[in-house]
Amino acid sequence: MKKIIVSFAIITALIIGCKTSTKSSDAKTITVALEPKSNSTVSGTATFTEKNGKVTFVAKMAGLQPGVHAIHIHEKSDCSAADGSSAGGHWNPTFKKHGKWGSAEYHKGDIGNFTADAKGNGTITLTTDEWCIGCGDATKDILGKGLIVHQGTDDFTTQPTGNAGGRVACAGIIK
Repeated sequence: MKKIIVSFAIITALIIGCKTSTKSSDAKTITVALEPKSNSTVSGTATFTEKNGKVTFVAKMAGLQPGVHAIHIHEKSDCSAADGSSAGGHWNPTFKKHGKWGSAEYHKGDIGNFTADAKGNGTITLTTDEWCIGCGDATKDILGKGLIVHQGTDDFTTQPTGNAGGRVACAGIIK
């Protein structure tokens, strides 16, 4: 009887241990700090969390001019230029036209617009299965890219940038 109880306890411990380890290794999270560019006072954080094959992106910003602003993923994680130009153009690994996320054609980096309130605070959330964190797939992997907040609104039409204006904040998406 003792043998059965011990075996049952070991099997139960293994099952619980496996469940715990699966849950903890299933989610990957990267949080990056936005730094001001182009003489702005914009600051904030962006968090990318990958779980169950989807990445959820949440950005929270302050110091913006009230109104609508664009946010995009750019080609490089380089934020060294004072105007953010070192981050390159929009991340477009599938060579599509610039457009609105989820429409006929869009860059993988075309996140879209968000609104800053009267105090200059804004937030945006997006969940997609078109990104991954460190998976090595050049058409999905956001590691090594840059996150740019623009001064103006993305018109979703002008090629290749959406005519969103200057770059007011930048963050490298790196571990």
